[in-house]
Amino acid sequence: MKVYRLLTEDDTSAFCHKVSLALSKGWELHGSPAYAFDAARGVMRCAQAVVKDSDQDYSPDMKLSEA
Repeated sequence: MKVYRLLTEDDTSAFCHKVSLALSKGWELHGSPAYAFDAARGVMRCAQAVVKDSDQDYSPDMKLSEA
């Protein structure tokens, strides 16, 4: 089964670290990153989809970061 996650974070090095951690755990980039202004907080936000093949059966209760 292929699992999907959307990683988001403020536009800081924390976002790059979050994506790098996912890549180090076998996740692969899926599509291009997105970048948008969060008007409510006055900050830029980043998003990146990642996917990974997993041997686990899908369940809505599964913790995707551990798939």
